[in-house]
Amino acid sequence: MNNEYLLRAKQVIPDAKVLIVLASKRAAMLASGKSRPMVRCKEDNFLDIALLEIAEGKLEAEFSQAGENDILNELEALKKASQAAEEPIKKAPVE
Repeated sequence: MNNEYLLRAKQVIPDAKVLIVLASKRAAMLASGKSRPMVRCKEDNFLDIALLEIAEGKLEAEFSQAGENDILNELEALKKASQAAEEPIKKAPVE
């Protein structure tokens, strides 16, 4: 790992946990081939490329408004959908 890229990325995202998650997810995307690098980097290491992208402002962390409750909201929606699927279909009266 290139320490210069790390120090530059820390200036953009000072929270270590956010930086770790963002850089590791981006490196995984690059490694899988799902995405191409947004910067030219002399290093072949995907983590270095991700850190350089962050340092140059090409990659930012975004957080939703709901925050930690997102997963709870998704679980509640799935529960409601499951219950709706299990309810018997009411047929219209035949005349």
